[in-house]
Amino acid sequence: MQRSRDPSEVFDAARGGDRAALARALSLVERGGEPAKAIARLASPHVGGAYTVGLTGAPGSGKSTLVSALITLLRAQDIEPTVLAIDPSSPFSGGAILGDRVRMQDHATDPGVFIRSMASRGHLGGLALAAPEAIRLLDAVGKHWILVETVGVGQVEVEIAGKADTTVVVVNPGWGDSVQANKAGLMEIADVFVINKADRAGVEDTRRDLNQMLDLTALPHDAWRPPIVPAVAPQSTGTDDLWEAVLAHREHAEASGELARRRTQRASEELRAIVARRVEEIARAVSTNARWEALTEAVVAGEIDPWSAADEMLEPVIDR
Repeated sequence: MQRSRDPSEVFDAARGGDRAALARALSLVERGGEPAKAIARLASPHVGGAYTVGLTGAPGSGKSTLVSALITLLRAQDIEPTVLAIDPSSPFSGGAILGDRVRMQDHATDPGVFIRSMASRGHLGGLALAAPEAIRLLDAVGKHWILVETVGVGQVEVEIAGKADTTVVVVNPGWGDSVQANKAGLMEIADVFVINKADRAGVEDTRRDLNQMLDLTALPHDAWRPPIVPAVAPQSTGTDDLWEAVLAHREHAEASGELARRRTQRASEELRAIVARRVEEIARAVSTNARWEALTEAVVAGEIDPWSAADEMLEPVIDR
Protein backbone atom coordinates (compact mmCIF):
# COMPACT_ATOMS: atom_id res chain seq x y z
CA MET A 1 0.00 0.00 0.00
CA GLN A 2 1.42 3.37 -1.00
CA ARG A 3 2.07 5.76 1.84
CA SER A 4 0.21 9.04 1.67
CA ARG A 5 2.16 12.23 1.16
CA ASP A 6 -0.81 14.47 1.81
CA PRO A 7 0.16 16.62 4.85
CA SER A 8 -3.33 16.36 6.34
CA GLU A 9 -3.42 12.59 6.12
CA VAL A 10 0.14 12.24 7.37
CA PHE A 11 -0.52 14.56 10.30
CA ASP A 12 -3.73 12.78 11.28
CA ALA A 13 -1.92 9.43 11.22
CA ALA A 14 0.90 10.86 13.35
CA ARG A 15 -1.65 12.22 15.82
CA GLY A 16 -3.09 8.72 15.98
CA GLY A 17 0.25 7.28 17.12
CA ASP A 18 1.68 6.11 13.80
CA ARG A 19 5.45 6.47 14.25
CA ALA A 20 6.18 6.08 10.54
CA ALA A 21 3.71 8.86 9.77
CA LEU A 22 5.39 11.08 12.36
CA ALA A 23 8.75 10.43 10.71
CA ARG A 24 7.26 11.41 7.32
CA ALA A 25 5.72 14.54 8.81
CA LEU A 26 9.09 15.54 10.26
CA SER A 27 10.67 15.00 6.85
CA LEU A 28 8.12 17.37 5.34
CA VAL A 29 9.03 19.95 7.97
CA GLU A 30 12.74 19.53 7.25
CA ARG A 31 12.28 20.00 3.51
CA GLY A 32 10.23 23.15 3.96
CA GLY A 33 7.95 24.63 1.33
CA GLU A 34 4.16 24.38 1.19
CA PRO A 35 3.91 20.93 2.86
CA ALA A 36 5.83 22.25 5.87
CA LYS A 37 3.51 25.25 6.08
CA ALA A 38 0.53 22.91 5.94
CA ILE A 39 1.94 20.84 8.81
CA ALA A 40 2.44 24.02 10.85
CA ARG A 41 -1.17 25.08 10.26
CA LEU A 42 -2.45 21.65 11.28
CA ALA A 43 -0.24 21.44 14.37
CA SER A 44 -0.82 24.90 15.84
CA PRO A 45 -4.27 24.24 17.42
CA HIS A 46 -2.86 21.24 19.32
CA VAL A 47 0.27 22.67 20.97
CA GLY A 48 0.94 23.60 24.57
CA GLY A 49 1.41 20.25 26.28
CA ALA A 50 5.12 19.71 25.70
CA TYR A 51 8.12 20.79 27.75
CA THR A 52 11.46 21.12 25.96
CA VAL A 53 14.87 20.56 27.46
CA GLY A 54 17.86 21.69 25.40
CA LEU A 55 21.26 20.08 25.90
CA THR A 56 24.34 21.66 24.39
CA GLY A 57 28.07 21.75 24.90
CA ALA A 58 31.32 21.19 23.07
CA PRO A 59 31.67 18.13 20.83
CA GLY A 60 33.02 15.23 22.87
CA SER A 61 31.54 16.45 26.14
CA GLY A 62 29.36 13.34 26.34
CA LYS A 63 25.97 14.87 25.57
CA SER A 64 24.65 11.83 23.71
CA THR A 65 25.70 9.44 26.47
CA LEU A 66 24.08 11.76 28.99
CA VAL A 67 20.88 11.88 26.94
CA SER A 68 20.90 8.07 26.76
CA ALA A 69 21.24 7.88 30.55
CA LEU A 70 18.38 10.37 30.91
CA ILE A 71 16.20 8.25 28.66
CA THR A 72 16.86 5.23 30.88
CA LEU A 73 15.90 7.24 33.95
CA LEU A 74 12.72 8.59 32.37
CA ARG A 75 11.61 5.21 31.08
CA ALA A 76 11.95 3.84 34.61
CA GLN A 77 9.42 6.52 35.60
CA ASP A 78 7.06 5.57 32.74
CA ILE A 79 7.87 8.84 30.94
CA GLU A 80 8.04 8.58 27.15
CA PRO A 81 10.73 11.02 25.95
CA THR A 82 11.39 12.28 22.46
CA VAL A 83 14.90 13.21 21.36
CA LEU A 84 15.49 15.71 18.57
CA ALA A 85 19.19 15.55 17.73
CA ILE A 86 20.28 18.65 15.80
CA ASP A 87 23.09 17.38 13.59
CA PRO A 88 25.26 19.04 10.95
CA SER A 89 24.23 18.24 7.39
CA SER A 90 26.10 15.54 5.58
CA PRO A 91 28.16 17.06 2.72
CA PHE A 92 27.11 14.10 0.56
CA SER A 93 23.43 13.48 1.17
CA GLY A 94 22.25 16.62 2.94
CA GLY A 95 20.80 14.41 5.65
CA ALA A 96 21.64 14.30 9.32
CA ILE A 97 24.71 12.50 10.61
CA LEU A 98 23.29 9.64 12.64
CA GLY A 99 26.02 9.31 15.28
CA ASP A 100 23.65 10.34 18.03
CA ARG A 101 21.17 7.64 17.13
CA VAL A 102 23.98 5.05 17.04
CA ARG A 103 25.03 6.04 20.56
CA MET A 104 21.40 5.79 21.72
CA GLN A 105 20.85 2.39 20.09
CA ASP A 106 19.99 0.78 23.43
CA HIS A 107 16.62 2.55 23.18
CA ALA A 108 16.00 1.94 19.48
CA THR A 109 13.53 -0.88 20.03
CA ASP A 110 11.64 0.84 22.85
CA PRO A 111 8.24 1.97 21.54
CA GLY A 112 8.14 4.55 24.36
CA VAL A 113 11.15 6.42 22.93
CA PHE A 114 11.21 8.43 19.71
CA ILE A 115 14.60 9.61 18.43
CA ARG A 116 15.04 11.79 15.37
CA SER A 117 18.23 13.28 13.94
CA MET A 118 17.59 16.51 12.10
CA ALA A 119 19.57 18.54 9.60
CA SER A 120 18.60 21.63 7.65
CA ARG A 121 18.07 19.67 4.41
CA GLY A 122 16.20 21.87 1.94
CA HIS A 123 14.50 24.20 4.41
CA LEU A 124 14.99 27.76 3.19
CA GLY A 125 15.17 29.04 6.76
CA GLY A 126 17.68 26.38 7.80
CA LEU A 127 17.70 24.83 11.25
CA ALA A 128 16.79 28.10 12.93
CA LEU A 129 13.29 27.80 11.40
CA ALA A 130 13.00 24.03 10.89
CA ALA A 131 13.77 23.12 14.50
CA PRO A 132 10.93 25.07 16.18
CA GLU A 133 8.54 23.79 13.53
CA ALA A 134 9.61 20.22 14.31
CA ILE A 135 9.15 20.83 18.03
CA ARG A 136 5.68 22.23 17.36
CA LEU A 137 4.79 19.08 15.43
CA LEU A 138 6.10 16.81 18.19
CA ASP A 139 4.10 18.81 20.72
CA ALA A 140 0.95 18.54 18.61
CA VAL A 141 1.14 14.74 18.36
CA GLY A 142 1.35 14.40 22.14
CA LYS A 143 5.06 14.25 22.92
CA HIS A 144 5.21 15.73 26.43
CA TRP A 145 8.98 15.68 27.05
CA ILE A 146 11.21 16.73 24.16
CA LEU A 147 15.00 16.61 24.61
CA VAL A 148 16.76 18.78 22.03
CA GLU A 149 20.42 17.87 21.73
CA THR A 150 22.80 19.92 19.61
CA VAL A 151 26.01 18.47 18.27
CA GLY A 152 28.18 21.60 18.41
CA VAL A 153 28.37 25.08 19.91
CA GLY A 154 28.04 27.10 16.74
CA GLN A 155 25.72 30.09 16.76
CA VAL A 156 22.74 28.21 15.33
CA GLU A 157 23.18 25.22 17.67
CA VAL A 158 23.45 27.44 20.75
CA GLU A 159 20.43 29.48 19.64
CA ILE A 160 18.31 26.36 19.20
CA ALA A 161 19.29 24.86 22.56
CA GLY A 162 18.87 28.23 24.26
CA LYS A 163 15.28 28.47 23.05
CA ALA A 164 14.22 25.43 25.05
CA ASP A 165 12.14 25.76 28.21
CA THR A 166 15.14 24.54 30.22
CA THR A 167 18.67 24.62 28.82
CA VAL A 168 21.38 22.24 30.09
CA VAL A 169 24.99 23.11 29.26
CA VAL A 170 27.41 20.19 29.43
CA VAL A 171 31.07 20.82 30.23
CA ASN A 172 33.97 18.58 31.23
CA PRO A 173 36.62 18.90 33.97
CA GLY A 174 39.39 21.16 32.74
CA TRP A 175 37.00 22.52 30.15
CA GLY A 176 39.54 25.07 29.03
CA ASP A 177 39.21 28.71 28.17
CA SER A 178 36.19 30.16 29.96
CA VAL A 179 36.37 33.20 27.70
CA GLN A 180 35.63 30.94 24.72
CA ALA A 181 32.63 29.55 26.56
CA ASN A 182 31.35 33.07 27.14
CA LYS A 183 31.91 33.95 23.48
CA ALA A 184 29.93 30.88 22.46
CA GLY A 185 27.04 32.17 24.55
CA LEU A 186 26.90 29.12 26.80
CA MET A 187 27.01 31.07 30.04
CA GLU A 188 24.08 33.22 28.95
CA ILE A 189 21.72 30.39 28.06
CA ALA A 190 22.44 27.87 30.84
CA ASP A 191 19.71 27.01 33.32
CA VAL A 192 21.61 23.96 34.55
CA PHE A 193 25.31 23.11 34.24
CA VAL A 194 26.49 19.51 34.10
CA ILE A 195 30.14 18.67 34.70
CA ASN A 196 30.15 15.40 32.79
CA LYS A 197 32.99 12.87 33.04
CA ALA A 198 33.24 13.86 36.70
CA ASP A 199 35.40 10.80 37.42
CA ARG A 200 38.30 12.78 35.95
CA ALA A 201 40.53 15.22 37.79
CA GLY A 202 39.61 18.89 37.85
CA VAL A 203 35.94 18.74 38.83
CA GLU A 204 36.26 21.15 41.75
CA ASP A 205 38.33 23.58 39.69
CA THR A 206 35.64 23.56 37.00
CA ARG A 207 32.91 24.04 39.58
CA ARG A 208 34.83 26.98 41.06
CA ASP A 209 35.29 28.56 37.62
CA LEU A 210 31.58 28.26 36.87
CA ASN A 211 30.59 29.70 40.23
CA GLN A 212 32.97 32.62 39.77
CA MET A 213 31.48 33.42 36.38
CA LEU A 214 27.97 33.14 37.81
CA ASP A 215 28.98 35.48 40.65
CA LEU A 216 30.00 38.07 38.06
CA THR A 217 26.57 37.89 36.46
CA ALA A 218 24.20 40.59 37.72
CA LEU A 219 21.19 38.51 38.75
CA PRO A 220 18.14 39.83 40.61
CA HIS A 221 17.91 38.45 44.14
CA ASP A 222 14.98 36.21 43.23
CA ALA A 223 16.42 35.05 39.91
CA TRP A 224 17.25 31.43 39.15
CA ARG A 225 20.91 30.58 39.70
CA PRO A 226 21.95 27.63 37.52
CA PRO A 227 22.88 24.63 39.67
CA ILE A 228 26.08 22.74 38.86
CA VAL A 229 25.63 18.97 38.69
CA PRO A 230 28.55 16.51 38.44
CA ALA A 231 27.82 13.39 36.39
CA VAL A 232 29.40 10.29 34.92
CA ALA A 233 27.01 9.46 32.12
CA PRO A 234 28.15 5.88 31.26
CA GLN A 235 27.46 4.85 34.88
CA SER A 236 24.33 7.03 35.07
CA THR A 237 25.92 8.76 38.06
CA GLY A 238 24.36 12.17 38.64
CA THR A 239 21.49 11.57 36.22
CA ASP A 240 18.95 11.69 39.06
CA ASP A 241 20.40 15.00 40.25
CA LEU A 242 20.29 16.42 36.73
CA TRP A 243 16.63 15.52 36.31
CA GLU A 244 15.79 16.98 39.73
CA ALA A 245 17.51 20.21 38.65
CA VAL A 246 15.45 20.28 35.43
CA LEU A 247 12.22 19.76 37.38
CA ALA A 248 13.21 22.43 39.91
CA HIS A 249 13.90 24.90 37.11
CA ARG A 250 10.54 24.10 35.51
CA GLU A 251 8.76 24.75 38.79
CA HIS A 252 10.58 28.06 39.23
CA ALA A 253 9.96 29.12 35.62
CA GLU A 254 6.25 28.38 35.86
CA ALA A 255 5.81 30.08 39.23
CA SER A 256 7.79 33.19 38.32
CA GLY A 257 6.21 33.69 34.90
CA GLU A 258 9.59 33.13 33.23
CA LEU A 259 8.28 30.18 31.23
CA ALA A 260 5.42 32.21 29.75
CA ARG A 261 7.82 35.06 28.98
CA ARG A 262 10.27 32.75 27.23
CA ARG A 263 7.59 31.14 25.13
CA THR A 264 6.19 34.50 24.10
CA GLN A 265 9.68 35.68 23.16
CA ARG A 266 10.29 32.49 21.16
CA ALA A 267 7.05 32.96 19.25
CA SER A 268 7.94 36.58 18.52
CA GLU A 269 11.42 35.64 17.30
CA GLU A 270 10.08 32.85 15.12
CA LEU A 271 7.44 35.13 13.61
CA ARG A 272 10.07 37.80 12.92
CA ALA A 273 12.33 35.21 11.27
CA ILE A 274 9.49 33.99 9.05
CA VAL A 275 8.57 37.54 8.05
CA ALA A 276 12.22 38.24 7.22
CA ARG A 277 12.40 35.05 5.18
CA ARG A 278 9.22 35.92 3.26
CA VAL A 279 10.55 39.40 2.52
CA GLU A 280 13.78 37.82 1.29
CA GLU A 281 11.78 35.56 -1.01
CA ILE A 282 9.97 38.60 -2.41
CA ALA A 283 13.27 40.41 -2.85
CA ARG A 284 14.70 37.47 -4.79
CA ALA A 285 11.61 37.36 -6.99
CA VAL A 286 11.85 41.05 -7.97
CA SER A 287 15.61 40.87 -8.48
CA THR A 288 15.53 38.90 -11.71
CA ASN A 289 13.67 41.04 -14.25
CA ALA A 290 14.67 43.57 -16.88
CA ARG A 291 14.11 46.49 -14.50
CA TRP A 292 16.64 44.94 -12.13
CA GLU A 293 19.22 44.60 -14.89
CA ALA A 294 18.67 48.22 -15.98
CA LEU A 295 19.10 49.54 -12.44
CA THR A 296 22.22 47.42 -11.98
CA GLU A 297 23.75 48.93 -15.11
CA ALA A 298 22.79 52.40 -13.87
CA VAL A 299 24.57 51.76 -10.57
CA VAL A 300 27.69 50.54 -12.40
CA ALA A 301 27.62 53.66 -14.60
CA GLY A 302 27.30 55.92 -11.56
CA GLU A 303 23.93 57.23 -12.72
CA ILE A 304 22.26 56.22 -9.46
CA ASP A 305 23.44 55.11 -6.04
CA PRO A 306 22.63 51.55 -4.82
CA TRP A 307 20.27 52.72 -2.05
CA SER A 308 18.13 54.78 -4.44
CA ALA A 309 18.14 51.92 -6.93
CA ALA A 310 16.90 49.53 -4.22
CA ASP A 311 14.14 51.99 -3.29
CA GLU A 312 13.00 52.12 -6.91
CA MET A 313 13.07 48.35 -7.18
CA LEU A 314 11.05 47.84 -4.01
CA GLU A 315 8.56 50.66 -4.61
CA PRO A 316 5.90 48.49 -6.31
CA VAL A 317 6.31 45.79 -3.64
CA ILE A 318 5.99 48.19 -0.72
CA ASP A 319 3.04 50.05 -2.24
CA ARG A 320 0.93 46.99 -2.96
